[in-house]
Amino acid sequence: MRAVDATLAGLKRAGVDAIFGLPGGPLIPLFDALHDDSDIRLYLVRHEQGAGHMAEGYAKVTGRVGVCTATSGPGATNLVTPIADAYMDSVPLLAITGQVGAARVGTDAFQEADIVGITLPVVKHSYLVKEADDLPQVIAEAVHVAESGRPGPVLVDICADQWAVDVEDYSGPYPPKMPGYRPPEGSGHPRQLEAAARSLAAAERPMVYAGGGIIHGEAAESLTRFAEATGIPVTTTLMGLGGFPASHPLWVGMPGMHGIAASTYAFQASDVVLAVGVRFDERVLSTVMNEWAPDAKIIHIDVDPAEISKNRAAHIGIAGQAGPVLDALTDTYRTLPAIHDGVVRAAWMDRINEWKRKYPYQVDHQEGVIQPQDVIQAIYRVTRGQAVIATDVGQHQMYAAQHYLFDRPRRWLTSGGLGTMGFGLPAALGAQVALPEELVVDITGDGSFEMTLQELSTAQTYGLPVKVVILNNGYLGMVRQWQEMFWQGRYSGTSFAPFQPDFARLAGAYGIPGATVNHPGELEDALREAFAHDGPALVDVHVNPMAKVFPMVPQGKGPDAMIVGDTAGAPA
Repeated sequence: MRAVDATLAGLKRAGVDAIFGLPGGPLIPLFDALHDDSDIRLYLVRHEQGAGHMAEGYAKVTGRVGVCTATSGPGATNLVTPIADAYMDSVPLLAITGQVGAARVGTDAFQEADIVGITLPVVKHSYLVKEADDLPQVIAEAVHVAESGRPGPVLVDICADQWAVDVEDYSGPYPPKMPGYRPPEGSGHPRQLEAAARSLAAAERPMVYAGGGIIHGEAAESLTRFAEATGIPVTTTLMGLGGFPASHPLWVGMPGMHGIAASTYAFQASDVVLAVGVRFDERVLSTVMNEWAPDAKIIHIDVDPAEISKNRAAHIGIAGQAGPVLDALTDTYRTLPAIHDGVVRAAWMDRINEWKRKYPYQVDHQEGVIQPQDVIQAIYRVTRGQAVIATDVGQHQMYAAQHYLFDRPRRWLTSGGLGTMGFGLPAALGAQVALPEELVVDITGDGSFEMTLQELSTAQTYGLPVKVVILNNGYLGMVRQWQEMFWQGRYSGTSFAPFQPDFARLAGAYGIPGATVNHPGELEDALREAFAHDGPALVDVHVNPMAKVFPMVPQGKGPDAMIVGDTAGAPA
């Protein structure tokens, strides 16, 4: 068969049923083959960045590889941001790019770009295919690498003159044999598990610090089982939201720079921390990392051995998949001759709950003014907590993380590590493709939305009923907050005044119903009407432009410098 047909056959064997992309000369053979293929749906985007984020959204809600494609040169370079985003957040992404003919590679041919070299620091692996015979094996390997172990993006750059060459279809095993590539499997070494179990049993103030690895490793049920067996309080990071039920009495909340104050106070007082599927990044530990949980013994479980002790030294490190390791750790814990003191552990949880009561997320209610937190709470009420939520990056992202409570994994789509504005709408569209019967809501800011709003056309073209809710404050809100608090209110480059587009009318230009909300009494009815619409819809909510996100740990400071709100508080 032709190499292009072998490519599609390989994708279908891997379960791929959707591709997001934009054509160009080197990709015409691929798009021509997709024209007659009824098994893989092609979604034509309006910008290649949108294709990449759609593939990320698809991957985040399914756990399967998301596939995007772009032509050579600028098409490929427009995928760099979503590739880097997927790398930072461990998203299984396959980026297929067109390249100039094999003989012209390296000649500075028209629309030639060394996309393999450009993306080398931000991919899990990459291939430049100059021989068509390699392509079937490459596709099998690329999907396997993207999905296995710690997931991540894989780039396959294919020379334009190789698509039509006849090749033998892939006939090897799946997963393919790849000498030298052995992602960690199993449930950890028994001695490590026993040492970890004993440390946790002896702890008086233990904490669980769970991250995105819980989601990627399908370990949510294992984490709940472990927490209930041990009585240990659980925090879930921005990327781990939904990995532990927010309604569970052992859930503390989100930790870190803008996490609930109780989590920071608890870590500062803890004596043992079980970290699962986390990177110990500065958004949780703050810039002064050694000041975080200063007296705690660290137990670190991660599928990527390179992460263990990278940012914070681990006393006990266990490399393996989160689910099997947690299950084995739970079983080991239960077989110990003596486990925790129930009274002491209950008292620890009571202390944390007292912090939660004393230092809740702050909302500054004002008559006739819509606070951004109120919008998130209204969305939560209207959707009954059952929607798939995507966000962009900034204040609205933190408000959504704080006030929309997730009881299930893979319902929360956001850009964590790279912090990509423009992520939300296309990611929501990718999620809607994967979950056509689900309500998918993109919560965005006016600044972020303008970066990829052209994908409203994609939503309307394919009837993807994503609902867009804009928290419109007329600013780049998070940067404005920093300028107010730390730069004497010098608002340089953060205000969109005096002109801001009418987003509701802009949606109408795409044939999408839009509404503008200026008063609190209009909010919930507008959301209900939009969410009941059988196609895409947009609600532009004008919120308090001066609202700030609290708690907040100032950059360059340690956790003890956390600002709880406009009126600072301290742990008791």
